[in-house]
Amino acid sequence: MSKVTANMSMSLDGFIAGPHDDVERLHEWMFPPRGNFQQVLDEMFKTVGAIIMGSRMFKLGEEPWGNDPPFHMPAFVLTHEARPVLVKEGGTTFTFVDDGIESALKQARAAADDKDVMVTGGANAIQQYINMGVLEEIRIHMIPVLLGDGIPLFDNLGDMPIELEQVEVIEGQGVTHLRYRVVK
Repeated sequence: MSKVTANMSMSLDGFIAGPHDDVERLHEWMFPPRGNFQQVLDEMFKTVGAIIMGSRMFKLGEEPWGNDPPFHMPAFVLTHEARPVLVKEGGTTFTFVDDGIESALKQARAAADDKDVMVTGGANAIQQYINMGVLEEIRIHMIPVLLGDGIPLFDNLGDMPIELEQVEVIEGQGVTHLRYRVVK
């Protein structure tokens, strides 16, 4: 069966967005001339068959992504508003799921065709899948900046510690890519 993974850029002080949803500084590593983005992206997506994201990420990304979003696979958007499927170039389809995280995961697993399902954001979606006990791996792209305020990634996780095992560390220009397995 496929794995459920999380993937997020994060400041050193634990925020995935600054005040007012500012993510520019956290995503600079993705754009030239900064380092090994394509290598990291290729490695990350080679085992992924579907993506789950929150509605905030979709709304913030829809315009900059344009007609050819970077995913090139089915994406399931957690939302409270029913919408028709949105088909984009390059194989990206956005299915809007308004009946819960379990339904989104079930649909994503079916679409992934035995490949992994990646939860790409936002923080609330990742927290829900951690609390549900299905998240098996966490990829963090650690940016050497202290934002001081914003949206924390690891909030609302309950009282029990969640043990992680380090799997990989890749240093890049202005970013350190960390991969952890969630210990069950």
